[in-house]
Amino acid sequence: MPDDINKRITIDPEQCGGRPCIRGMRIRVSDVLDLLAAGRTAEQVIEELPDLELEDVRAALRYASCRIDHPVLAA
Repeated sequence: MPDDINKRITIDPEQCGGRPCIRGMRIRVSDVLDLLAAGRTAEQVIEELPDLELEDVRAALRYASCRIDHPVLAA
């Protein structure tokens, strides 16, 4: 994963069931993605979750993109 993602997305087995979070806070990447999927803009997400920064929202999107961008091998 790119360094900018590693600095902003943290995974701690003792926090949020080991789900990826933003900068060690209890704001999960999935929370950010759910808000964006519901039609909120990045600015609206930040208004709803004021501890976030714009780069956190971008990192959540990049993290999701990296997680699903893998080759699928057909047997």
